[in-house]
Amino acid sequence: MSENTVVAALRRLGYDKDKMSAHGFRGIASTLLYEQGWPSDAVERQLAHVVGSDVRQAYDYSQLIDKRREMMQAWANYLDSLKTQ
Repeated sequence: MSENTVVAALRRLGYDKDKMSAHGFRGIASTLLYEQGWPSDAVERQLAHVVGSDVRQAYDYSQLIDKRREMMQAWANYLDSLKTQ
């Protein structure tokens, strides 16, 4: 899904650019995942951020797929729980 698709949906829902942006969802997810106690390496890799020092980047190619899958399932469960509140 493109950023423009998300922006168009936000505008149709009545959010202007000063209230919410497509990129804002990434910030919300990052904040809540950290508050839920997920390890920073998993959160940052999920957001496709560069992690660590130059030396670490040169040697550490881990993707933490299992931990990220677990984290994303927990995130999906959290989002589902919001629908029932």
